[in-house]
Amino acid sequence: MTVIEADRTTIRPPDVHDSPPQSFRTRWTVARVIYFALLIFFTVLFLTPFAWLLSASLKTRSEVFNSEWIPDPVAWTNYVYVWQAAPLLTWLKNSLVVGVLAALAVTVSCSLIAFGFSYFRFRGRDTLFGFVLATMMLPGVVTMIPVYLIWKNLGLTNTHLPLWAGNLFGSAFYIFMIRQFYLSLPRELFEAARVDGASYFQIWRHIAMPLTRTALIVVFIFEFKASWTDLVKPLIYLNKTDLYTLPLGLKAILDQFGQGGEMQWEVVLAASVIVTLPMIIIFFLGQRYFMDGIATTGLKG
Repeated sequence: MTVIEADRTTIRPPDVHDSPPQSFRTRWTVARVIYFALLIFFTVLFLTPFAWLLSASLKTRSEVFNSEWIPDPVAWTNYVYVWQAAPLLTWLKNSLVVGVLAALAVTVSCSLIAFGFSYFRFRGRDTLFGFVLATMMLPGVVTMIPVYLIWKNLGLTNTHLPLWAGNLFGSAFYIFMIRQFYLSLPRELFEAARVDGASYFQIWRHIAMPLTRTALIVVFIFEFKASWTDLVKPLIYLNKTDLYTLPLGLKAILDQFGQGGEMQWEVVLAASVIVTLPMIIIFFLGQRYFMDGIATTGLKG
């Protein structure tokens, strides 16, 4: 009998340190090139309007709407003129005060309300929370006249109070967002604080708020931006020029220099750049918290 012994071939398991196949590395390189090309494309796409605004604001009156991107000559006097023609410093201060107060009011109030909805367990809590969320479907124009009549009867028109004090009652969207963060926190932290004798307010102030700082910064940035660009409320409540915020002041500049007569668009564009720059600076200062908060919001709850 002939015994035929099969040829035994030792199969070596793949080494984790082996380099990936050439085709895989090529596809990965191509994917990265496409990814960065798309990033550059959309970055240029979104920056183009502001770049044009900045360029046009530095041109002379006869060259504002030409096709040149680099002004020649550079008309820095446009900024000097608009600064002298309008009380921009006063309007800037008004916008900063109103924006900070509005953002602080909505951040604190929404944080407190969201903590109540996330920590306390009572009958009808989810139903009540649903009613809060339902208010987001109510357009602002529906309540505009009743709210105006309330402030008018209180004698507070032509003041900055109506521009930010309404935020003390919270916002449904911000309440929902912060509540998602609070629900992700271990309840044992709060219970341990209660055992140590902490009040509910102390739990919210010293435990819940510091652990959700990212979400609160996001809310602050959102509301500051909304207040900074709001034209409707100042247009309704303010009649005195020295009380104007920047959006209402920009409208006044547009009415003065952008309609009829010589139509000095270079002055209007220079004022637009001044109005836009502070918001850009604030975004870059809070960009890390802003991006972290947006990304984490989608993962909570």
